[in-house]
Amino acid sequence: MSANAHELCQLCAKVCEACGNECKKHDSSHCQQCAEACFRCAEACRRMHTAA
Repeated sequence: MSANAHELCQLCAKVCEACGNECKKHDSSHCQQCAEACFRCAEACRRMHTAA
């Protein structure tokens, strides 16, 4: 892995979590779907962060 992978994965998780939290505030189905996708991405980034 790249020397910066650890930091990049950590940042990605934070950004995805923030995006998911914002989308979750809105009632429309596409916002709820986006929130779930962002939360899945954040979880994947956290797993990669741990492995990095």
